[in-house]
Amino acid sequence: MDSVLRAQARIGQRALLLTTAAVPLTGWTVHAVALHRRLASAKKDPLTGLLRRDAYTARARRVLARHGDDVAVVLVDADHFKDINDDLGHAAGDVVLAAFGARLTAWAGRSASVGRLGGDEFAVVLPMSPGRREVRLATLVRMLRTPVVLDDGRSVDVAASVGAATPDVIGSRDLSLLQRAADVALYDGKHSGRAHLATKEQAKVASINGRRAGRPGTGVWGRAA
Repeated sequence: MDSVLRAQARIGQRALLLTTAAVPLTGWTVHAVALHRRLASAKKDPLTGLLRRDAYTARARRVLARHGDDVAVVLVDADHFKDINDDLGHAAGDVVLAAFGARLTAWAGRSASVGRLGGDEFAVVLPMSPGRREVRLATLVRMLRTPVVLDDGRSVDVAASVGAATPDVIGSRDLSLLQRAADVALYDGKHSGRAHLATKEQAKVASINGRRAGRPGTGVWGRAA
């Protein structure tokens, strides 16, 4: 009987040791999961779910390195967005921005880097063969022109200006240079209802932090790629 009790005691002690050892392990696991979630959320814009600037830039450079000349750098700027905020309220503006984020994500696919640069400005770097550029960019413009339905059922007419730059045309795989060229193309074709592909000449326009000099907002662009 004593031997049975001693055996049960030893089993109980081992169980207690295992349980005690598992407590800090479980705590670290919970901490690691929470930390991972915080890091992931820090990389993404909370409104649109798109990458923030630094995370977008890092991923965009990887896309460029992996796909070479078969890449397009696309900048998107919502048209008349201030009017939406002024006329319908900032809540409606937020719905529009979230819709744009969802549409850009769906259009670009999993291999792309899709970011919100700030305000109503977005950027996408994605694999795109030369033969598909015109069709793909036209599809994007159509998607961004689809009215957005607000939470109260009202429909908002929306549109966006789109500029794109490609390494084979610009002669460089430098992200800053490609973004600047795409930005110039976007503003040269602002409100035209179609995407504009940058020329090599447009890449020579002076820049501020990777954007066209004199472009609205360049003074506060910060550490843009």
